Amino acid sequence: MTAPDETRERERDEETAEFDEAEEPVRGAVNGSGALELHKTGEVSERPPGAVGTGREETDPEKTALEKASLQKTAPEAGGGDGGDGEGTTPPPASGRRRRPLRMSLIVVAAIAVVVAAGAATTGVFGDDGSGSSGAAPSAPPKTAKVERTTLTRTESVDGNLGYGDPTAVQGPAPSKTGAGIITWVPGDGDTIKRGQTAYKVEEQKVPLLYGSTPFYRPLKTGTEGKDVEILEKNLSALGYTGFTVDDTYDAGTSQAVRDWQDDLGRQETGTVQPSDAVVAPGARRVAEVKATAGAPSNGPVLTWTGTERTVTVDLDVQFEDMVEKGTKATVTLPDDTSVQAEVTDIGTPTTPSQDGGSGGSGGGQSGGDDKPTLPVEMKVKDQKGLGRYQAAAVKISLKAETRKDVLVVPINALVAQRGGGYAVQVVEADGDVRTRTVKVGMFSDSMVEVSGTGITDGTVVGVPK
Repeated sequence: MTAPDETRERERDEETAEFDEAEEPVRGAVNGSGALELHKTGEVSERPPGAVGTGREETDPEKTALEKASLQKTAPEAGGGDGGDGEGTTPPPASGRRRRPLRMSLIVVAAIAVVVAAGAATTGVFGDDGSGSSGAAPSAPPKTAKVERTTLTRTESVDGNLGYGDPTAVQGPAPSKTGAGIITWVPGDGDTIKRGQTAYKVEEQKVPLLYGSTPFYRPLKTGTEGKDVEILEKNLSALGYTGFTVDDTYDAGTSQAVRDWQDDLGRQETGTVQPSDAVVAPGARRVAEVKATAGAPSNGPVLTWTGTERTVTVDLDVQFEDMVEKGTKATVTLPDDTSVQAEVTDIGTPTTPSQDGGSGGSGGGQSGGDDKPTLPVEMKVKDQKGLGRYQAAAVKISLKAETRKDVLVVPINALVAQRGGGYAVQVVEADGDVRTRTVKVGMFSDSMVEVSGTGITDGTVVGVPK
């Protein structure tokens, strides 16, 4: 018979063992060297004499004696077998104190996690909630700029073309009573012809270029008066002929100067100028395309030419018509990103593609935005060297659209978007502190923007984030 106390003790130990077996499938025991040995449930480690114990013998001698008796009773006999009535299969009792290492480990891990989380919160690893309630000032920006008071100009960018302008045709002389003359010489494409130089030859007679705005349309002789007379006398004077007064009257002095001029040209000295004796143009000309060849009849287009200076032409959208007038300045950006200044010299009449002979596309005449009227504009570039070697190129033109005087501006990169809309800037105070101040933005132009707001004055230092 088993003593009641022993029975109760064993039942309590069995319950503890079942709990430990479910929670800890692998057990540990302390060996003689003080190291922890791992054993499966039910496996008992023999403890050599003098080995360090668990301390249970000192606190519960009676329970220790019962455990020893239980071990002896369940030990297998030589050769195998359980050697008992079934009670020998009962696993050795385990003390509840054996779970303490696991519990202590969990407590230590939890404590470490709390310390790490507290450190992260202190150093701001997780950031703030974005509410702006934090009292800490923003960190110093990598760059700064000063608020400036200036005049801000907004521009509109339009497409244009660099070239020598629209070419005009040069017509040969009309047939005379003896028939049309024969072209005997023409210049080459790209040639430049100046005052007094030969534009072409008819039957070896030179036809020179004279500068003026009105072509010769009648014979000029003694007694003739008019603007065409004045043009002739100005050219004769510029070519070095003298003996007359430059005015609008053809007199004897003018007639003698004409004879001298005809002699130098190899012409018959008549003292009278016929309409076909010269070609009148506004200035020096650059040959765009030769239309006639030597041996062809002269009664037709001989060539086309343009001015010698490169100009910029724009088919301007009529919505920008109020932005241009003669004398309007503009910036022209070339394909290599260099720029030159230009000035509007001529404004034409609004036209549409249909007026220009356009086909209107293949969609039944509906070409969308291509049917919008445009305004032809021509611009002169004074700095011809600044155009480099470009003869023809697509360019960008900046036209002045709006100007605001005496406004505060900052670089656009200094703006900081705010939650809920709007903008702010980071103001760097004199003591180095950085404060975020809300601003109202105005006109944008290039890389600058107009701003206003509390604490924003001329000279205020603001941050410019990267």
